[in-house]
Formats: sequence, C-alpha cells, structure tokens
Amino acid sequence: MPAQKRPDYLQTVNERVVVFDGAFGTYVQGKDLTADDFGGQHLEGCNELLAVTRPDLIAAMHEDFLKVGVDALETATFGSFGTVLTEYGIADRAYEITLAAARIARDVANSFESDGRPRYVAGSVGPGTKLPSLGHIAFSDLRDTYEEHARALIEGGVDLLLIETCMDLLQIKAAMQGGRRAMQAMGREVPIQVQVTMETTGRMLVGTEIGAALTALLAMKPAVIGINCATGPAEMQEHLRHLAQHSPIPISVLPNAGLPSVVDGPSSRSSSQHHACEAQPAARSQRHLALLSRHPAARQQRAVHRRTHQRQRLSRFPRRDARRRLGYLHEDGQRTDSRRRPRVGRVRRLRRSRRHR
Repeated sequence: MPAQKRPDYLQTVNERVVVFDGAFGTYVQGKDLTADDFGGQHLEGCNELLAVTRPDLIAAMHEDFLKVGVDALETATFGSFGTVLTEYGIADRAYEITLAAARIARDVANSFESDGRPRYVAGSVGPGTKLPSLGHIAFSDLRDTYEEHARALIEGGVDLLLIETCMDLLQIKAAMQGGRRAMQAMGREVPIQVQVTMETTGRMLVGTEIGAALTALLAMKPAVIGINCATGPAEMQEHLRHLAQHSPIPISVLPNAGLPSVVDGPSSRSSSQHHACEAQPAARSQRHLALLSRHPAARQQRAVHRRTHQRQRLSRFPRRDARRRLGYLHEDGQRTDSRRRPRVGRVRRLRRSRRHR
C-alpha cells in the first residue's frame, strides 16, 4: 500500500485499538546467536547492529509478528544512537544502523499490506544509558543525538516516532525536540508517541509519579501518551486508569511479561498476570491485556489496592487518626455506621477547646 493511500496512524488510533508487536530483545535472545552474528567478540550483545550484520533475522522477526495479526511494527532501533553505541566504539555508525533497521521494517510492513489493511512502522527511540536529570549528559548533546536518530528513522519511512521506556522527563524533552528538528530538516511530519515506564515504587526512576508526568508531557504536545515495559500488566493498572481518566489525547499501553529472573540458566519473566503474557503470539497477548481491567480478578485486585491505600493515608495524615479516635473511622480506615458517630456539635466543641489551650 503506497504511503499516500495508507490511512494516517492517528486516524486509525481514533477509530480502533492498534495492536503493536512483541519484544525485540527477547526474540533475539531466543535465537542462540554467536559473536560472529554481531560482527565480532567486541560487538557481541549489540542487538541493534543485527540490522546490518543479520538483516535476514530482523526481517524474519517482523514477519513473524505480522503473521499473527499485529497492526504496527517497532523498528529494531531501541538503542541505535550515539550515546549507546559509544559503549561498543561504533557511535559513528549510528545513522547507518538506524536507517537500515527502519528500511527493513518498512519493506516487510509494505509486503503485508496486499490484503488492504494498513501496517504501520513505529520508529523506536529508547532512553539510552545516560539521563540528563542525573547529570550523565548535557541536554543539548542528548537532543542532537536524538535528532540524528530521528532523521534516519524518518528517511527510512516510519509512520511515527515512538519515544518509549522513558524514565526522565528531561530525556523525553530532548527526544521530542530532536525529533521535531529532524522533521523540519527532512520536510516530513510524523506523530510522536511517548511512553513512560514506572518502577515498583509507583514512580519513574527519577521520582515522577504518573499524574505529574501526564501534566508535564501534555505541555510538550505529543500525539499519544502511554506506559510500557515496567513490572508487568498488573502493576500498570492504576497508572493506566489515571491516564484513561485524565488524558485528553489517545493513550497506549505496552506491558512486558513481568520482571526478569534466571531459571536454570536462561532468563525468564514472571508476572502476576502470567496467563495473559506467557508464550503466546504477540497480537493475542495484547488483545487479552486490553480486557484485563474488566476481568473479575482485576476488579478484586483494585479493591485490595484501595483498602491498602486507605490504610496508608491513615498513617500519613494525623487528622485521620483524630477522627478515628473520635469514632468516625474504624482501625482499618472504613467509616463507622452513622448511628454510632458522635454528634457534629461535640466534635466542633472539642476542636475549639484545643485551639484555646
């Protein structure tokens, strides 16, 4: 399907759920690659370089995901920019690697559009290994690195820029500015989709909670906002609920299968919603995850979370403790029966007497 006939990505997002592909890293790890596949011992582990050394493997990965029915492919470019490739001594090849990966994804996606259904290519932009808020790198240097990365993705024919697994708002700002500079230089506009990742603490790595992240990101005007990676689908539910209730723009969620662990040598992932994420085709898993919030087990888990949250609030707010002593609340934070509450006048007199002591 020619690009001019393919429906705009945002148009499709506003019409239906768009299903993305699965994980690039875990796919590659399952292929038992050797150092020769990466181009030498010193380059082993640089998965993004496979777009140049093993393009057949990257194309096969995209084909496997499309065969199970996904709508969008992510390019194999999560870390194919200067700040990451510097660790392998190949930062000067960043543009070449990113362009090759984008073209592979575009060619494979085009080959599956003969049935009339559009297949989108998302240019993957990862967080890198250096965060500006922690002083690892200057903002301008990171922005310029992202600009080069985005230029290669746009030249390769992506339909959107996917700034994902973000842990630092300043890093997101650098990536978005770099992406928009690249669009201006290339003379082509594409939507920007931003996805943050939340730690087990309920915040981003640098301490930002989801409400603050949403407020800050809306000011930067992305086309889509969401969450990805993190600790699994169950732990994302409260963050996703906040986005669904407060975001004025489309939202996305791309969870992984839980935290990694080593079991008898190879790594695996355990998830509290393992039934939704175990070795299934990516499209089936993603569609199932969309129904998690309506599952009875999910509703029960939310009720437990609310009760836990109430107990935590009791310990944080001394006034709640006073209300509990006066009979308004039980020890577990639940309200007492109205017939057992003290009269309001008595409570007011108590408060006035405390002020005048």
